[in-house]
Amino acid sequence: MGPLYLFELASSQARHLELRQSTIATNVANANTPGFKARDVEPFNKVLDTMPVRLATTSPSHLQLSGAETDTRATAKKDSWEVVHSGNSVSLEQEMIKGNDVSRDYSMNSAVVRSFHRMLMSSVKT
Repeated sequence: MGPLYLFELASSQARHLELRQSTIATNVANANTPGFKARDVEPFNKVLDTMPVRLATTSPSHLQLSGAETDTRATAKKDSWEVVHSGNSVSLEQEMIKGNDVSRDYSMNSAVVRSFHRMLMSSVKT
């Protein structure tokens, strides 16, 4: 059995989500500040692209994917929905959507870690 990187990956994503939530909170706090430009952090898939984790074939029946099929695709960063006359580019609606995305991603991260932990504990008990 090789090393398990799932917990390290989940921890990295949790730190990323914490930073993104903090950035969203800063945007909301400065929604009425003249000239404030809304910010966001890089998507987590860019963090994954820098990690040296590769798919391994451990059985001849596994499917073989070409390099083009395993690459992640970058998505275009969307501009803020509106810019008011004061130069402020914070859209509260957009920030709430981002906050909901962070909450959903954190819930998924926690559920995967809990499931993996239960699997690991059940294999240790037997």
